[in-house]
Amino acid sequence: MFTTLKRLYDLKLFDKQKIFESVKCNWITKEQYKEITGEDYPKQPQD
Repeated sequence: MFTTLKRLYDLKLFDKQKIFESVKCNWITKEQYKEITGEDYPKQPQD
């Protein structure tokens, strides 16, 4: 799932909010969120 989400984010088909939600769904970890977005996992959802 990580590879697919990273590809979608890199292609700008998924935004940070979708990646944030992917962590909540246990599709990826908070560490993988950082690897995909380059930012720490936020405590609040992104706008």
